[in-house]
Amino acid sequence: MSPLHARGTTYDKHPTIPVSGDGSLCRAGWEEIATEFESRIAGGGRIVVAVECYPGVDVEEVRSALSKAAQGSAALIFAERALRQSDELEKFLAPWLGDDPVFGRMRAWELGEFFDAAKTTQLRNEIEQAAGAVVVYGIGAAYVAERWDVLFYCDVTRWEIQQRQRAHKVGNLGAANAQASAGELYKRAYFADWRAADTEKHRLHTAIDFYIDTNLPDQPAMIPGSSYREALAAAARRPFRVVPFFDPGPWGGEWMRKHFDLPADAPNFAWCFDCVPEENSLRFSFGEMAVETPALALVHEHPQELLGAEIVRRFGAEFPIRFDFLDTIEGGNLSLQVHPLRSYIAEHFGMSYTQDESYYLLDAGRDAVVFLGLKPGIDAGRMAKELEAAQVGGPPFAAENYVNAWPAKKHDHFSIPAGTIHCSGRNSMVLEISATPYIFTFKLWDWARLGLNGMPRPIHLKHGLANIQWNRDREWVAKNLVSPVRPVAEGEGWREEATGLHELEFLETRRHWFTAPVEHDTRGTVNVLNLVEGDEVVVESATGAFAPFHVHYAETFIVPACVGRYRISPVGTAEKPLATIKAFVRPEEER
Repeated sequence: MSPLHARGTTYDKHPTIPVSGDGSLCRAGWEEIATEFESRIAGGGRIVVAVECYPGVDVEEVRSALSKAAQGSAALIFAERALRQSDELEKFLAPWLGDDPVFGRMRAWELGEFFDAAKTTQLRNEIEQAAGAVVVYGIGAAYVAERWDVLFYCDVTRWEIQQRQRAHKVGNLGAANAQASAGELYKRAYFADWRAADTEKHRLHTAIDFYIDTNLPDQPAMIPGSSYREALAAAARRPFRVVPFFDPGPWGGEWMRKHFDLPADAPNFAWCFDCVPEENSLRFSFGEMAVETPALALVHEHPQELLGAEIVRRFGAEFPIRFDFLDTIEGGNLSLQVHPLRSYIAEHFGMSYTQDESYYLLDAGRDAVVFLGLKPGIDAGRMAKELEAAQVGGPPFAAENYVNAWPAKKHDHFSIPAGTIHCSGRNSMVLEISATPYIFTFKLWDWARLGLNGMPRPIHLKHGLANIQWNRDREWVAKNLVSPVRPVAEGEGWREEATGLHELEFLETRRHWFTAPVEHDTRGTVNVLNLVEGDEVVVESATGAFAPFHVHYAETFIVPACVGRYRISPVGTAEKPLATIKAFVRPEEER
């Protein structure tokens, strides 16, 4: 294996968006928050306080803090008493969740659908009849209270919820199932609980009086609702990074650990979500205080500024571009897989677009390969039978007999439109650039290994075989998908190339090599970029609309659609060319 391209650990694992230098309105810890809470219920007059909680928030921690603060001077009403019975909810959700361990069907949920009408009426009567101060808390507090005087919103990020699910500290909405497997908890939350809660959060957004970040147990951080809205509005008008997260996997490698200074106690690091706004978070600073919030709120509350009118028209308030890292350096092959065709994902899972993607090689060992497309003249029926036999104890599937293995080197870029069989081989550091249609990946073969939990990972042969495009053989792949590069433009100290995604895919990628400043323009659509070569660049507004924004090697950043013209320049003298890769949604008329 060739020596890897060692660099310092300049990668920022906790990027922060500065909002204000004044943190005087912020509160840290339950004792400080209690002071604000107490001031709202003091005086003995009639007041209703709603303390809404996102599913995954430690509601018992919230209740304990409220109880101490109220000291018996307010009636505490637990909103979740009005939820439907767990078995009733299970039956209600079953048609959408199905019995697959990974996939469900997408649907727009309302939080009120999880609540029992009679129980809700009963709690509302209790609220009406209570004298003095009333505090309604828990998931659905604002829905149950219906009318309130003050609204506190307790939030938590998706990644923190997943850690709590894996530790069996939280269950699903309306279900006493915290001891279920992490996979079961995640699937139910992903396809139902979070959808309903996000809809409710959007409904409440302008009414939130105080926003509480509860990601750190017993260390909440609270800001006024106006400051929360100011922070999101600020992010929508300038370049920013989401907070990345890292996770081990059965094929994981060591590149990210070495280059990003990650903990030594994890078995490996397989994934990094470096730009998946549905899953990642944003970190805002107010003076010395930081507040972390799900990045999805920015997508929901500022879609036009962030995404651009054309993307909103085509996709709604959904961020359609995903950048993530797949590290197999000193690891193993990814699972052999295929993504659903657009017609298939629409029919079976209720999605309007699918996961077209590409692999950009940030780094590679001498023996690195990308498995992509089928070998010529294969027997599809025989391949299917061998895959099926391998899942039930038969001979391991001989992928080399059916799938092309393409040598891969640093800065190669492989296009992978939906329906193309593929996976990254070992000893590759991949920047995956793709559309973002949730979690629909059909594994065909996992190289006869177990997951980190000691159990086989789910295989989806029926779905996978139904989507493989059997005509995408070696000749077709070589012509269409393997490191296509087309010169686009050049100037003094820079050149631009089109590279990567196939005409079947709605994303366009452009690579710029440069030693001098490069002018960019969002042209009214969100841009996502990564510095794939070079130590540091600075991103500046052509009109001075935002402060200079510094980006380091391998960091992904987002430039909102409303930014318009911006410039990317080397920091200091560039002795050799730097490079960025940029993704954006191709105009519909160009497809």
